Amino acid sequence: MKTLSLKDELQNNPYPGRGIIAGKSADGKYAVSAYWTMGRSAGSRNRVFVTDGEGIRTQAFDPSLIAGDPSLIIYAAVRVLGKNLIVTNGDQTDTIFDGLKNGLTFEQSLRSRKYEHDAPNYTPRISSILTTENGTLHYALSILKSDNGNPDCTERFTYTYENPKNGDGRFIHTYTSDGNPLPSFEGEPKLIRIEGDIDTFANNIWSWLNEENKVSLFVRFTDIETGKYETRIINKNK
Repeated sequence: MKTLSLKDELQNNPYPGRGIIAGKSADGKYAVSAYWTMGRSAGSRNRVFVTDGEGIRTQAFDPSLIAGDPSLIIYAAVRVLGKNLIVTNGDQTDTIFDGLKNGLTFEQSLRSRKYEHDAPNYTPRISSILTTENGTLHYALSILKSDNGNPDCTERFTYTYENPKNGDGRFIHTYTSDGNPLPSFEGEPKLIRIEGDIDTFANNIWSWLNEENKVSLFVRFTDIETGKYETRIINKNK
């Protein structure tokens, strides 16, 4: 698979929607995870990321402006269960967390879910899990989407990566581009390079996202050997 430029992928797409990156730092020391939100409507833009224990959740910046279905806007985006870091674009974070606690796999946990009920977009649910144990990293990415806009069929894809190369990351997002309705992501997660330390990586992503549509960004670097982590959160609303 061709390695793509993350800068080009973000700068040349005004609306990739919500996006997830999972991978390994260039020096091989860290499991790397990133998640961001974007929005076109006032309700979607009225959000911030806030810490919640070891994870993060979305929160309304101005509670008086909440519109539409709150479950599609307010949710736990990041949760930690043991050595597992769960990152998703919706309340399926809790579905995965509960499933793992009950002995299900990442993929099995998501069998009870499908795309978001926001017709006519039917926004895909994208999810990731990064597991660090015994000095190794493996991770998986999932996307649940409608069949080319047909709500009667749910397409389910899970991609698993064992012992990834240093500096390799995989990038998945909800929409291929802007539009009405919004066209869902297509194909397998894109191969990109993860470069620099946590601040360089976070600041680059934030600077490359469309200025008008970007809302919030989360980045975490987890030491693969020790499990200790650093987190960066950037919110447009302050």
